[in-house]
Amino acid sequence: MSKHATPDQTLLKMPSLRAVKCFVAAARFQSFTRAAETLCVTQAAISRQIRELEDHLGTPLFKRVGRSVELTAAGIVFFDAAQLSFINIAQAATRIRKDYGSTARRTLTLCCSPAFSALWMSHRLASFFQANPDIDLNLVATENFLSMEPGTNPDIFITKLSRVMDGYLSKPLFHDRVYPVCAPGYLAAHPEIKTLEGLRDGVLLDLSPYGRSQIAEHVDWGVWFAMHQLDIEDRLRQGPRYFNANDYNLLVQMALGEQGVTLGWDHLVRHLVEQGRLVRPVVQEMVLEGTHHFIAYREEQAGDDAVGRFLDWFMEQAGMAPSLNDDA
Repeated sequence: MSKHATPDQTLLKMPSLRAVKCFVAAARFQSFTRAAETLCVTQAAISRQIRELEDHLGTPLFKRVGRSVELTAAGIVFFDAAQLSFINIAQAATRIRKDYGSTARRTLTLCCSPAFSALWMSHRLASFFQANPDIDLNLVATENFLSMEPGTNPDIFITKLSRVMDGYLSKPLFHDRVYPVCAPGYLAAHPEIKTLEGLRDGVLLDLSPYGRSQIAEHVDWGVWFAMHQLDIEDRLRQGPRYFNANDYNLLVQMALGEQGVTLGWDHLVRHLVEQGRLVRPVVQEMVLEGTHHFIAYREEQAGDDAVGRFLDWFMEQAGMAPSLNDDA
């Protein structure tokens, strides 16, 4: 004898979605007439659906003010929840039509740090879109890769983490190379920073620990100078301005604005150096052979065409082997 499924109490308690739809339209326009025109039904139908909804909830949702209507306190509470739910449903339907419909365009969700998106991705993406007009990118910039917002499921990560999540394959990218950079005008006005000692005593722009998680969490000016046998402790107490910020994009913009010298991570600032917008006042650098950046993608998408095309494009832009899919 077959068992009947237990009724879902949540669904049984739900009001009619048709009634909720009529309510949202009336609340948005503060007019039953406008709601009826929008939904292509009669005003009487709107009134009937809202009356049924009010009966279901046991309280009025509207009060009449002249020729228009206004939400009651209960109506405001219900409208906030109902509108958000309809927005979520509409967005999900749009994604499904785009990704699974008969004329689907693929959308890939990419996750990287704000610094990487602004300084590495932004000036390169045009070439990807030109070569792949059927692929859209949804870029999520975050410093906290281990605590993503609910519902955010990236197809691809670019991160300092060798293992970002279960179910992803990771490949190492470039090592960190770190060297000082400043604007040409700043160097011309402060020629003393062409030596390590002069640089140490100049205006230094530093990335605070709160911002180094996706740049290089263990490198600051103190570490960089220590690697070159210079101590900056006395300089910190007595020298000129020493500016700290957790926003690497800000530090680069300040350097471009001739406000001091910042540490440049090669993969982020190389294009600015090549363009002559930033210069290296000294030749010394740090090369961290033991650290990598990584690109990670869903294991289940190892053979996916859209993911493969993005990975090939990315690796070419990074100056590395073009394909990842054959070496999972």
